[in-house]
Amino acid sequence: MGELPQNWEVRFSKTRNLPYYYNSTTKVSQWEPPVGFTGRLPPGTEVRASHILVKHTQSRRPSSWKQAEITRSKEEAEALLRGFQKSIKSGEKTLGEIATTESDCSSASRKGDLGYFGRGQMQAAFEEAAFGLDVDEMSDLVYTDSGVHLILRTA
Repeated sequence: MGELPQNWEVRFSKTRNLPYYYNSTTKVSQWEPPVGFTGRLPPGTEVRASHILVKHTQSRRPSSWKQAEITRSKEEAEALLRGFQKSIKSGEKTLGEIATTESDCSSASRKGDLGYFGRGQMQAAFEEAAFGLDVDEMSDLVYTDSGVHLILRTA
């Protein structure tokens, strides 16, 4: 983990259950890391994951980088993801390979990689699934307002 600048420490909000940064000299607290800090949060407070998102007509925004108007049903989205899941489990393709061409999320350009994120940064069902996985473990289908996901925890 990178070193925090002098007089800065990570604390945890009791109301939000999230980490924040506090400067003991200036008594300033903030959600964003202090300038110059490029390290990670304390172990256990964040995960890294990749995913495949398949949107459907009931998604909160039924459009994506691939398609201006998504017309597939929720059942069709589930069937697509079941097929992707089968290909991944059999070793035919990786989640990243599939995400690049099939995910409705802009993270497709990064093989579905969402980077590191902490609690409170993702939709509740997605967060619960991602934090509940072991590293290199893939979720079953996860449903959020955005659509249906397969999630792979990578760190």
